[in-house]
Formats: sequence, C-alpha cells, structure tokens
Amino acid sequence: MMMRDHNHLSVRLGRWSTIVLLGFAWLLNSSPASASPSADRPPDIVVILADDLGFSDIAPYGGEIETPNLDALAAGGLRFRQFYNAARCCPTRAALLTGVYPHQAGVGHMLQPWRPPAYSSALDERVPTFAEVLRNVGYRNLLVGKWHVGPLQGKGPTAHPLDRGFDRFHGIIGGGNHFAPKSLVRDRSTIPPGPDHYSTDDFTAAAVEFVEDHVANHEDRPFLLHLCFTAPHFPLHARPAEIARYRGRYRTGWDTLRSERFRRQVASGLFDERARLSPRDAVAEPWDRVDDPDAWDLRMAVHAAMVDRMDQGIGRLVETLKRIERWDNTLIIFLSDNGASAEALDSWPNPARGHVPGSIVGTRDSHRCLEVGWANAANTPFREHKMWVHEGGISTPAIVHWPRGIAERGRWTDRVAHVIDLAPTLYELVGADHPAVRAGRPTIPLEGRSFAEEFRRNAPTTERELAWEHEGNRAIRVGNWKLVARARGPWELYDLSIDRTETHDLSAAAADRVRELERRWTAWASRVGVVPWNELPGATYRPSAGYRKKSEAVEPAVEVTRPGRAEKRQAESSSDS
Repeated sequence: MMMRDHNHLSVRLGRWSTIVLLGFAWLLNSSPASASPSADRPPDIVVILADDLGFSDIAPYGGEIETPNLDALAAGGLRFRQFYNAARCCPTRAALLTGVYPHQAGVGHMLQPWRPPAYSSALDERVPTFAEVLRNVGYRNLLVGKWHVGPLQGKGPTAHPLDRGFDRFHGIIGGGNHFAPKSLVRDRSTIPPGPDHYSTDDFTAAAVEFVEDHVANHEDRPFLLHLCFTAPHFPLHARPAEIARYRGRYRTGWDTLRSERFRRQVASGLFDERARLSPRDAVAEPWDRVDDPDAWDLRMAVHAAMVDRMDQGIGRLVETLKRIERWDNTLIIFLSDNGASAEALDSWPNPARGHVPGSIVGTRDSHRCLEVGWANAANTPFREHKMWVHEGGISTPAIVHWPRGIAERGRWTDRVAHVIDLAPTLYELVGADHPAVRAGRPTIPLEGRSFAEEFRRNAPTTERELAWEHEGNRAIRVGNWKLVARARGPWELYDLSIDRTETHDLSAAAADRVRELERRWTAWASRVGVVPWNELPGATYRPSAGYRKKSEAVEPAVEVTRPGRAEKRQAESSSDS
C-alpha cells in the first residue's frame, strides 16, 4: 500500500511540474506588467456560490445592498454581462461541478428518482466532478456549505463529497433554517450546530479554518475551495444588527427599486442606453396597492441583510488569503445558482417549513419568503425568476478575480458563458484532462467551453449554442437569438443583442427561425435526456395554501387543509432548493 501511494504521488508530482512550466509560460504572456508570476505552484482556486441571489442584488450589478468586498473583487477583476446558470439549485450545482448539462449529470429536476439516469437522486457515476479531476494533478479540495447533489448515505445512489473528490467537507445537504439546520456535517460525521449558529457565519468560519489548516499542513500543494453559501435563500433569516441597517430603506417599494437599480446598471456600463426595463411581473401588485408596506419593507430588509452578511464573510476570507500570503495567485470566481425566488412557502402547522404565528420575520421561528414583487426587483431588469428560463431565472452576476492572471482589471466582458464552462476553464488553467473512464464506465464528454482566454484579453465573441429545460420551461440560445417558452406555453423569440430583457417577441414575424431553433432544442433535449414535463410526477403541481411557485392566487379547487402527497413532495423539494 505504501508503494502504491508513493508511485501515485510520483506520477502526480511529475505531472505537476509540467503544469507549473506551462502555467509559468502562460502567466509570462498574460500577466500585467506589474505582476511577478508565481512559478512555484498553480493557482489556488476559490469558487463561491450564492443561493437564490438576484441578478441585481449586489452593488457591482446595480444593487443598493452594501457589498464592499464584492465591489473590490469586481474592480480588481472581470465581470460578465452574460453568464448563465441552470435555473435552479440542484441542476446548477450538478452542471457546475461536472461541466455537463444537469440531465446528463443525473439531476434533470431536483433529486427525485423519477426517470434515471437523467432524473435520479444523485450525481451520475459517469460524470467526474472538478474536484476529482483537480485531485489528479495535486490539488487538495475543500467544500464548505450546501452540497445538494445527492444524499450522503442510503439504499439508493449516494454522492458524498468525500467520495467525489473533496478532502474536507463542512456543511449541509440541502437548505433549511439558517439558525437551526436540521443536519450539519463535518467530513463524515453529523455534528450539532452551536448555540449561536448562523449558516453564513458558520460557513465563513469553516472556510477560513480549512484554508489555514491547508497552509499549515499542506503548504506545498495548491487548494481548491468551493464555498457554497445558503444566503439569501428562504427562509428570510438574518442577524438583528444587519436587519436594522436596512430597515426602512425599502418603504418606497419594488417599482421604485427596479427603476433605481436599472439606472445604476446603465450608468455602470452593464447595459447600454438602448436597454429597456421589463414590465413589472404580472403576478406582482403595484406597490401603492399592497397591504402593510412596513411588513414588506421588513422582508426586503432581511434579504438585504443576508446578502450583506455574506459579503462580510467573503471579506474575511479575502483577508485570510492575504494574511497567509496566498492572495496574489488565488483565482476567485463568484456566481449565483439561479435568479431570485418568487416562491411562497409556509407549511404551518407543520413546523418543518412553518412560520410560527406571531414570530417576527428574520428570527429563528419565522419562515417567510421574498415572493414575487421583491424577487422581480432582485432580478432587475429581467423577466421571470428561479425555475423559469427567461433571463431572470438563468442570468447570474459573475465576478472573476485573479491578481496574477487577469491582464486588464475592472472591465466588463460580453463573452457568453454558462456554469458548464467552469470545469473546462479550470482544467485548462491547471493542465488537467477530463478522464475517459470513471468507476469503470466511459465518462460523459464535457459540454462546457473554457473561458480562460478571457483572462488574458478581451477575446473575440464566438457564436454559442446553449439550451435549458426545467419543469417544462425550455429555451435555446444560438448566437444572439433566444427561443424560450414557459411550461405548456408557446415559443417566444428574442434578439438578445438589442432586447436582453425579452420585451419584444419576434416569433410571429420569424416563423422559419422559430422552427429551426425549435428543431435544435428538440435535438438537444433528446441528446441530454430531457423527459416531457407532463410525463413526470411534478407536473401535478397546483398552487396551494402551503406552496406557490410564484405567489400566484390559490386555486380554490385544490386548496386543502392537509397537502396531498404530490403537493407535499413538491413543497419539501422546493424548500430545500
């Protein structure tokens, strides 16, 4: 056994020396003149994923929420105007980790074994994670926060992080109460949360601990840290001090907030003067008609407080990297798993996801959501929300920072990118190969495309074909043309070069283009394993008193005191998303 370990290490270090030489040459040709390239190791990598963060929630993307640490990363790095996710938590995480579409990774919906292999309860065995691949070239891999791509144990398929390439794990499997998570795991053991537990602070502390431990005990190796915050996913929970800072800021309402954020987006260069703000979501009331505006102000104040606290955590991690002298050669990538959520969920009197009557929003016993009006504002200037594949559901703020690797700092890029591109980008940077075989079976080839070239220069934009499907919502983008539809709805066609907010449907005037794009979407859906939504159990959804996807009006015919089995499954699945 010792000889096998020695031989394996020799192979890794031999490969590593080649990577260092390649990386040295790459950095000499690409680094700013003021930077001194590091030839002693490949870059450390930090991939930060926020949960249900709206496109405009952070200041670098037009938000008023105080995010000075993300501001600094943006000013010293690169911002994407057109970076996409997969519309929802589990699908995005599966695609990000593997470089393939969610259905190919076994997570075509959430984690229900509805129709394996595309709709399974865990990551497919045929798809290696980026942690597994980077481990092959000498990286130690650290995971902190929300996993949510498979159970850790059980009779069916499992996907424990330590079995999928990570060396350390501290976090949770799904979502839940930010003050009292139902399960908190350290490596392979369940541990109790502390008396003052708050998820964002806990994950920040674990990330700092893991990085410090790595430098103390494995200083000669590069690390990858995947930090998955659960902020600002519902329930709306935050520390009182942060809530107080935002209380009253949102009394002017979501209509005003959307206009203000959009003005800042245009002024910053995120959008040009031709851009148009999409209309308020049809389900959201005009602000001057809402009942109890003070209560709604509180909800948005808590949401803002959650984002603020996450930014503070990122700042603490940045300070750690500087203190341990790993800052200059650390690549940081910040993303959100989907657009802001318009859901409304309250399972009371079932306490699992229930809002305790009389509890104050933001506290441990409360369970309130952002809902459609504020979610619409969080996704400014786009239409729709988490779960939909219009731009509001799939567009993510995306910031890349790497002092020794990004040549021109503080700029925007129009490069079209997707979470499936992250894995191939990392592989190119560190000289790793996507393996041909995993667990004795041929792997699924990468679908993503590296965007590493964008770090060196503003690379020419090439035509890109990307496609989506979630709960029957479907879309395809080819070049600047996007064909998109809601579940059971007709196709809509947009020219994103002049109409990124999808306000002028061209489908009636361009029937031939619609047919061609529909043909291409159908071919993609067949190739990756999409099953028509009406053939899957989730299609039975109807809005109920316990769960609504978009804060829609409850349909009297299906409103029941005790949710039916299908509705209960849907609510439980969504509450962890």
